[in-house]
Amino acid sequence: MEVGSIADEQTQDDVQIVRREPSFDAFFAAEYRAVAGLALVLSGSRLAAEDLAQDAFVAALRQWRRIGAYDNPGAWVRRVVANRSVSLLRRRTAEGRALFRMRGERQLVPEMSPPAEELWRAVRDLPRRQAQVVALHYLEELSLQEVGEVLGISPGTAKAHLHRARRALAGKLGIETEAT
Repeated sequence: MEVGSIADEQTQDDVQIVRREPSFDAFFAAEYRAVAGLALVLSGSRLAAEDLAQDAFVAALRQWRRIGAYDNPGAWVRRVVANRSVSLLRRRTAEGRALFRMRGERQLVPEMSPPAEELWRAVRDLPRRQAQVVALHYLEELSLQEVGEVLGISPGTAKAHLHRARRALAGKLGIETEAT
């Protein structure tokens, strides 16, 4: 028996019929290029086409015992691509309409001064939790109690992260601090 294949045995008038499912790897190798081409034609985007094709093959793999037994599993994968491309086009259309409606309301992120950019770059280099505490406390102007609620930590833990972050930032930015 071939690796990756499953035999279905039935007897019919004393004649044994063996139907073999192709291996998923062989199916994928034989069908991917054509399915990705279909997805490209339907979506109009090479990146979207790759995503659509891969999603369809992942769906087939998850149900391969059933799909592999079909007379034409390639047709099933192509139907998945066709259905998902329609969903993709609907989503793109809805997003386009929303952007059109918001065109006058769009606010650009303001430019930062070079010192502010340097500071926030240093904040991004901190350990993740310290950077989050600094951003929430100074940028969003949240109290340590509120920072703790947002991050799911105690106010004391938020205070400890803020203290460590201030020390690290002072060192990185060459700022002298008072001894505590």
